[in-house]
Amino acid sequence: MSFTVELPKDKSSIIKVVGVGGGGGNAVNHMYREGINGVDFFICNTDSQALESSPIPNKIQIGNELTEGRGAGSNPEVGRKAAEENIKDIIESLGVNTQMVFVTAGMGGGTGTGAAPVIAKAAKDMGILTVGIVTTPFSFEGNRRCDAAFHGIEEIRESVDSLLVISNDRIKDIYGNLPISKAFGYADNVLATAAKGIAEIITIAGSINVDFEDVKTAMRDSGVAIMGMGLSEGDDRAMRAVSQALNSPLLDDSKIQGASDLLVNISYGDEEATMDEYAVINEYLQNEAGSNATLKCGLCYDANMGRSISVTVIATGFDRAENRYKVSVESTEEIEFNLGDVEIGEEVGSEPVEAQKQTTIFDNLEGFEDMETLAANKKIEQMKTRMKYLRELNETANKETGMEELEGVPAYKRKGVRLDDVSHSSEVEISRTSLVEEPDKKPELRTNNSFLHDNVD
Repeated sequence: MSFTVELPKDKSSIIKVVGVGGGGGNAVNHMYREGINGVDFFICNTDSQALESSPIPNKIQIGNELTEGRGAGSNPEVGRKAAEENIKDIIESLGVNTQMVFVTAGMGGGTGTGAAPVIAKAAKDMGILTVGIVTTPFSFEGNRRCDAAFHGIEEIRESVDSLLVISNDRIKDIYGNLPISKAFGYADNVLATAAKGIAEIITIAGSINVDFEDVKTAMRDSGVAIMGMGLSEGDDRAMRAVSQALNSPLLDDSKIQGASDLLVNISYGDEEATMDEYAVINEYLQNEAGSNATLKCGLCYDANMGRSISVTVIATGFDRAENRYKVSVESTEEIEFNLGDVEIGEEVGSEPVEAQKQTTIFDNLEGFEDMETLAANKKIEQMKTRMKYLRELNETANKETGMEELEGVPAYKRKGVRLDDVSHSSEVEISRTSLVEEPDKKPELRTNNSFLHDNVD
């Protein structure tokens, strides 16, 4: 039996989150319990037992005639055919007031790998902004599952506007000593964080908003995207939070260099974000992404933040950035080389040359990691210095006599530029000697050069 629970049109959210298969369903169950503001949740599965045990009210069973509710048996082809069997039910459910849909799935199995690309393509063909959030399997799960995941990711990449890939191997590297249930819980939490971070940029109003049109511009046909989130409190909380966001260990990639668009959301609680913190976060991200990246940054209040500040970063358009400067070479003239008429001279003998000893910069990774740490610390110190300067400048400007004080200080002093002491031209260090040669006389040195003096003409 195929069924769907449809929401009333006037109460349906513009954002839908759809979990496909076992992995996607578990992730969406976790999101539903944690709560994401302003979204509706759906799950699609071939396994009737998994659907019945889910707390989510909106359920779509796919491929009931094909699998009789028993699952896809780790066969992506079965998952694909199951989604095609019930594609009308899926379209009918997504067609209610929907402007953006997240399709989340675990790659490598049957239902998620096969059905997620079909569902994503149906949504995208309807004009809905479609974002895929998928996980890769653990490498110890075997080559067959990893190969299936690879092909599934390539297929869903062609079916979505933007794709986030989360690596389960990263979870093993960091949480390998935890019980399996807790480790998988962290994986679900990462998926939830990704969907929550993007959705709440749109659904939570703030003093500075990133609206849905900004999100559409950044994510429409943008290819693979990366996302990170950082949270910190206390001194230098802004710098620490944005650094964490760009160094998330659970994302498949966290380098934003070369992105064409950045979506940023800053959330604060009891302690409001300052203008200095807002500026530091924006400047840091712009420097990391490059001057050509377009950055849209929102600022909103979240009562759950306490005294912390959180930074969510979504970087998109890496494919667009790569294609931006491509040059067509279609009209390049083909040049033929003919070596038939080249005369070959006398053969040159060869003698063995003693191999030179190679110089090793690092014989292990410790030195390299230390250099990376030093570089990161240097960047943080530079941003701290800038924050201090901006804070002092702001305090001076807010005084009653602030502008008079600022105007009375030369610009080079306000910027901390040091000028070396310049000696007067009459001092001995400056040569006033000239070489003079007159007709019928020998050249002579004179110390009273009339063209060198301190008087204004």
